[in-house]
Amino acid sequence: MLLRLAYLTVTNTFAALRLLPMGDRDKDVEILALRHQITVLERQLGADTRVRFAPADRAFLAALLTSLPREVLRQLRLLIRPDTVLRWHRDLMRRRHARTCRPKRPGRPPTVHSIRALILRLVRENPGWGLSAGAW
Repeated sequence: MLLRLAYLTVTNTFAALRLLPMGDRDKDVEILALRHQITVLERQLGADTRVRFAPADRAFLAALLTSLPREVLRQLRLLIRPDTVLRWHRDLMRRRHARTCRPKRPGRPPTVHSIRALILRLVRENPGWGLSAGAW
């Protein structure tokens, strides 16, 4: 997923650089053409079909669109609802923070060798404790 996300980031960076020398009229024409293509795709898919995005696509769209206010998101022509984009972003942040807060090694930490040797010695010296040395 990280490789795909890196690929999407690089290709879209080059796409953004391609837009720098373009005039506003050319950008508006391209935006209208892209919006029309989305309309055609929605019409072909129908209302009951859902578009499936790959995790890298979700991450890229969430990072790209989260900076926009919700009112602007509602006006955009997207294949997904604005609430879906915000949910994807929340999930990304939750997973990111869960990964950093997770302990490095789950479970009980190992017992230091010297403490283990001391316990075994005490068990051998005190057979009345009720624990045999063979249990260790």
